[in-house]
Amino acid sequence: MSTSVLLIDDHELIRQGLARAFERDDAMHVVGQAGGVAEGVRLYEDLQPDVVVTDLQLPDGHGLDVVRAVRALSDKVGVVVLTMHAGDEQIFAAMEAGASGFVGKDSKATEVVSAAKHAAVAPRTFLCSGLSAAMMRRATTPATPKLSTREEEVLRLLADGLGTGEIAAKLFMSESTAKTHITHIYQKLGAANRAQALVTAMRAGLLDHLSPERF
Repeated sequence: MSTSVLLIDDHELIRQGLARAFERDDAMHVVGQAGGVAEGVRLYEDLQPDVVVTDLQLPDGHGLDVVRAVRALSDKVGVVVLTMHAGDEQIFAAMEAGASGFVGKDSKATEVVSAAKHAAVAPRTFLCSGLSAAMMRRATTPATPKLSTREEEVLRLLADGLGTGEIAAKLFMSESTAKTHITHIYQKLGAANRAQALVTAMRAGLLDHLSPERF
């Protein structure tokens, strides 16, 4: 029995090109084509294909809307995301939405067919040639330090050059409380002094309006 495929892409030329690629494989056949999210989800419900191949950028929504809608209806259907924008953010978003595969539009049509075949037999796994590299980049990217609202206020005043006593007065707190906040900021930023804290905070995007040369 051949594998049935639904194609969702707002560009008819791309849909037709993919359809021809699937038709060249005796094990696959395209049962429907759609140009948007709403039409695609409706056709999925009507046709119940084995695999859905969807673009990310669609005129009435996002391809991940298709992934989530289809995945909510079935755990057994394969869902392949096809996109021009194959960055780390898109890869992880597709994986978290429940996609079975992720393929860039710069790939060969045969790679899309292969991804669809994989999705049909292993719909709850995630196949993406760039996944390992994306995971390594995520693992080696330092996390942005999380400061409390009060610590952010203290940090901004430190950046303005205020001393501990001035910060305490400005924020209507005791000097010992201000010192405690500053200590916590230094600890979270891995800094030993004000200059290190401010440079680290700027690089982490906590002080976007400042430049490290200032310190």
